[in-house]
Amino acid sequence: MTPIPAIFGIENGTLNTVVALVLLGVAVIWLALVWYTLSDARRRLDDGVLIASAVLAALVFPFIGTLVYTIVRPPEYLEDVRERELEMEAARARLVDSGHELCPNCEAIAGRDFLRCPHCLHRLRDKCRECSRPLDPDWLVCPYCEAAIPGVTPTARSRSRGRAAPGVRERRADAAGPQVDDPHQAGAYAETAPIEGYDEIVGPDAPSSPGNR
Repeated sequence: MTPIPAIFGIENGTLNTVVALVLLGVAVIWLALVWYTLSDARRRLDDGVLIASAVLAALVFPFIGTLVYTIVRPPEYLEDVRERELEMEAARARLVDSGHELCPNCEAIAGRDFLRCPHCLHRLRDKCRECSRPLDPDWLVCPYCEAAIPGVTPTARSRSRGRAAPGVRERRADAAGPQVDDPHQAGAYAETAPIEGYDEIVGPDAPSSPGNR
């Protein structure tokens, strides 16, 4: 049987074996803590850099790295966070169906027609100046009386910007003349087309051109 090498200068074979087993147990526990850090970080963190940093700290600094990770790790698992978010969305949907909503400031239940939150006095929405009915923040005009909302409803100029009326487009098309594919016909039309703003006078009283005088 091959004797176990002396550890820390211990010559006693039995004591040397005990020390070797203790060191082996410490190494196993250290590797188990590294694996625990990796598996727990995957369940609590969604950032690969943070997971790698936690595992590296547990590997380089035995026991201390895992202890520090246990102190600073997020308190919830990612699955619990997603489940809570789904429950909150379902609760909001039920509130909307029942005619209520959550106050964005204190998250208390408030009616969809409330102007202010009755719990924290937070301003929820404005009222129409014409019919005094509550206005949703996403509306551009009052749907009850068709009144414009100051500072929200776009003006007529901004709505019609970049869009010409049909009559204007027709006048522009008439002024441009008919579309001719043949270049010779296009030149003939340009010579015979009347000049805008010039009224041609036909008859014996028409003045002669300067070239004919």
